[in-house]
Amino acid sequence: RCFLHIFKPEVGTTLSTFFPEAFRGLVPLDQEHLVSKVCQLIHHLLNRYQVMVDEQNLNFLLSYCISALRQCSSWTHVEILQALAALVYNNGPKCQKYLPDLLGTAGLLLQFSDPAQPDVELRRAAVRSMANLCLSVPGQPYLDESYRSVCFQTFLSVLQSSKTTDVDDITFCMLLQSALKGVQSLLNGGKMKLMQIDQIGALLAVLKKCMFHGLPGLSIEVPTALYPAPLPQYDKRSPVKQEQSEPATSNRRKKCKGKQKKGEFGEEGREDSRDAGDESVLGADMQKLHLGDVQGSPCPDPRPRVSDVCAGRDPPSCQPCKRFSSSESEYSDTEGGIQGKVRSYQANVRQGALACFLSTIKSIEKRVLYGYWSAFVPDAPGIGSPQSVSLMTIALKDPSPKTRACALQALSAFLEGSKQFLSVAEDANDHKRAFTPFSVTIASSIRELHRCLLLALVAESSSQTLTQIVKCLANLVSNAPYSRLKPGLLTRVWNQIKPYISHKDVNVRVSSLTLLGAIISVQAPLPEVQLLLQQPSSSGLSGSGSATPGREQWRKAVPWAGERESPQGSPAGCAPPEPCWLLRLCVSLIVLPREDSCSDSDTAFPALGSVYEPCPLRLEALQVLALLVKGYFPMAQSYFLGLGEVACRCMEEMDPSIQLHGAKLLEELGTGVLQQHKPDSPTAPEQRVPVSLVVTFWTMMLNGPLPGTLQNSPHATLQTSACDALSSILPEAFSLLQGDQQILCVTLLLGLNHSENPLVKAAAARALGVYILFPCLRQDVMFVADTANAILNSLHDKSPNVRAKAAWSLGNLTDTLIINMETMGQSFQEELSDLLLLKLLRSATEASKDRDKVKSNAVRALGNVLHFLQPCHVANPRFREAIEESLQALIATVGSEATMKVRWNACYALGNVFKNPALPLGEAPWATQAFSALSSVVKSCKNFKVRIKSAMALSIPSRRECYGSTEQFCQIWSALVVALQRSEDTEDFLEFKYSSSLRSQLCQALLHLLQLARSTDLPLIGSSLREHGQAIRPYVLQYLSSPGQESEAGAHTDLAERERGLQGAIEHLSAIERELQGKARVRVSLYLEDVLTHHTNATELAEA
Repeated sequence: RCFLHIFKPEVGTTLSTFFPEAFRGLVPLDQEHLVSKVCQLIHHLLNRYQVMVDEQNLNFLLSYCISALRQCSSWTHVEILQALAALVYNNGPKCQKYLPDLLGTAGLLLQFSDPAQPDVELRRAAVRSMANLCLSVPGQPYLDESYRSVCFQTFLSVLQSSKTTDVDDITFCMLLQSALKGVQSLLNGGKMKLMQIDQIGALLAVLKKCMFHGLPGLSIEVPTALYPAPLPQYDKRSPVKQEQSEPATSNRRKKCKGKQKKGEFGEEGREDSRDAGDESVLGADMQKLHLGDVQGSPCPDPRPRVSDVCAGRDPPSCQPCKRFSSSESEYSDTEGGIQGKVRSYQANVRQGALACFLSTIKSIEKRVLYGYWSAFVPDAPGIGSPQSVSLMTIALKDPSPKTRACALQALSAFLEGSKQFLSVAEDANDHKRAFTPFSVTIASSIRELHRCLLLALVAESSSQTLTQIVKCLANLVSNAPYSRLKPGLLTRVWNQIKPYISHKDVNVRVSSLTLLGAIISVQAPLPEVQLLLQQPSSSGLSGSGSATPGREQWRKAVPWAGERESPQGSPAGCAPPEPCWLLRLCVSLIVLPREDSCSDSDTAFPALGSVYEPCPLRLEALQVLALLVKGYFPMAQSYFLGLGEVACRCMEEMDPSIQLHGAKLLEELGTGVLQQHKPDSPTAPEQRVPVSLVVTFWTMMLNGPLPGTLQNSPHATLQTSACDALSSILPEAFSLLQGDQQILCVTLLLGLNHSENPLVKAAAARALGVYILFPCLRQDVMFVADTANAILNSLHDKSPNVRAKAAWSLGNLTDTLIINMETMGQSFQEELSDLLLLKLLRSATEASKDRDKVKSNAVRALGNVLHFLQPCHVANPRFREAIEESLQALIATVGSEATMKVRWNACYALGNVFKNPALPLGEAPWATQAFSALSSVVKSCKNFKVRIKSAMALSIPSRRECYGSTEQFCQIWSALVVALQRSEDTEDFLEFKYSSSLRSQLCQALLHLLQLARSTDLPLIGSSLREHGQAIRPYVLQYLSSPGQESEAGAHTDLAERERGLQGAIEHLSAIERELQGKARVRVSLYLEDVLTHHTNATELAEA
């Protein structure tokens, strides 16, 4: 102590300052008192003063401690191990050569941490040293697998041990804490993956046991290992000792008789409606919560009383527990102080177990983790049986708000990513069976989770824990399959969370908005949520303060928001209906100044001189508003212009994050209109946003901050979002904008395409790909040329994302070439520069060799350009080499091992090539290669959609000359026949749903070939039918009799058209066979006539 007082070490001082070379030999190991004091000094220097240890001193001191442990008496071992623990802390990678002495077969730490070790303090010090060794250092090697396994088993045995009578509670808690920290270090730092079921089950069992260590009113005995099971495993509850429980119960009752001020709670106080130790169980009907009818109370304490929420008494494990001070107990002050310290250490154990469980969740695969769902998530108790203990038991009963928050954080992580697991849940229909299906069990668990979380919500007094409850609810809502569950769950959550929007703590308000956003984004649109959004604005919000200003104030803040802008608004003489409550709330939080400060925590979020609400709250409101527009656009469209003005105001502010989310809101508004005006939109034309209103909307945007944001913003992400917003304009509205505004949009996008930032450049390239499809722009040759040059520039960018977006836009550009060729004729083809066309061809060929995301659209563009070429281009020597290279690139892609999307596009592109009569399809060598590649794909590709597209491409040539020689024609025929026989052969079950479409396309292709066949083709076709005719006959009959369906190309074929195709083939073949005058060995027409007769008879029989 004198030494420390004299030298006063500073943080960061190296240990060599206190241990010069001469000092090392002054403390021989036989002077044990001095050894003990030196170890205490080391422990204090490193642990309290954070003195740094250089590697030289570390090696010396580790050797010294190891030697001391071997030679000194046992009474010094605790101090030596404490020094050792301080030395190895964060120095694990530097201790590799000492690991055999410490963790080897006869390692010192293993000896001292053995369960048979009688000295618990010594065992605790050894476990702590071992835990510190397991800490990882970023960038440094970690413990070998053998040492990790030894440490893990040691920690596990410590956690599985029970407290003996000769060990005091505090020491045992510290022992458990050290073991828990060790397991957590192994899971976090070592990236240890738990794979073996026994290992996982044993760890989860001890963690569950430690989660409830010392929890008042509850003592459970967990099995030594948990196993994956659909139902909760038996947790034996030990009765609480009578001498400990009676004083608490009597004093609890005495306190209930006293007066208590409303809303007055301690830091860890809990409100309860009954005794915590009551273990009585009532029927399931008495345990239901009617949370949907609870009305909020005004700020600052909006929590309803638990007694108002609970209809009947709740299961014991789900009752909130109320902590009482030591002065109310029968202990003396000294005894109360000891008990308080014990409770504090026990709470630390529970928190450590929950933190370790959180790390365990991240170390186990989700599919394995959810096998233990029932062990940690509450289930609905059966009649006459208690509810199993779970994470919600801690969240409801633990007196420590920090422990409750840890339990909720672990539960939230457990729920994260559970959508696929929970998707099996279903209770929409009443199941009256002799057994309970697993789907109903999971649905029951989901309902119980809602009930318990809402109970915790109204019982919680700590703002930090309250935030965790709301976040956990949001995670649950995001993953639960509400469309398969009985309605009502979301209504209860909705009504319960409303008062917390005006909570005194800004973090609670933000998380409440996050929860509302989760509700409106889950499986949107849900009928239950639609009804909630249609509730009156005042519903459930009595005294909600500044969060919900009056209707007139809101309308004044946003002039267009007070009226419905749709012509289908309220009838004349009737007041317009109140706006959606959530929409009104979000707009108010975003644009209105706050009236007063709601929380001290607001100071952590400065907001424009405190004029507006805190920035996180406004950002969350903007995100909720965007989700509302995205999922429930018909409800938001009534306030279309008002929401546009909100987006404008946000983009005019100085805060880049507010500007960014304003741009995202603008994009969602534009996308909603686009979806509504699609040809296949289910929205009736009279219910859509009128085009004139859309024109007004975009005129306001272009006269507002949008152009400035695109031109001058120093923030690339903001420019990217603004660019995406500009690309969401409705084409019909764009054509009605003023000319200078149209030019402004095009000029901005062309300019941004040269941005140095890859995010902005990618967004601009994509937006140009959208604009090139606008009818009013695609016929402008100058715009097409400018856009093509801009896209080609981006196609050579070093960023893969930019190239992928540019390739997509190039595909759209070449689609436009084909549309213009079909609608405008030769005039457009002559105006387009040959040089530009050649650049498109070469750039697309080069891009087809890029990564798959670029390649899929590059091959699409190649097919379009090759389809667009005219005879003058084909004959031009400058084009000849480029055409050959592009065709070889397509053929190679069809037969490559690329993704199915790339191969599908390549087959589609070759089909487009076959449509161009200017290309020498029947004579060129590449044609043979193309037909061979397609024939191979149609027979053997694993993906049926690719097979369908290749069969479609093979049926495109309209003249027999295009198919080349007789041998090549018959090879194509044989490939289609084989493909038809293999149309049900697949290893992937998901491909079966495309087998019917594949057979239809193959039959159509075969009939197409028969309609074009020559006399020289018939012998080989006849031979093929002799061998395979009976095998393919059922498929042809099915093709003729199956109802008309939409093919991959979108063409709708009916039965009459199919019969006409067959009849046309019969007539064509009959004419050829007559010319041969009986020289044909097999009359193919007879085979087809027999098929047609069989089909006709079957049809007549079915009609009769």
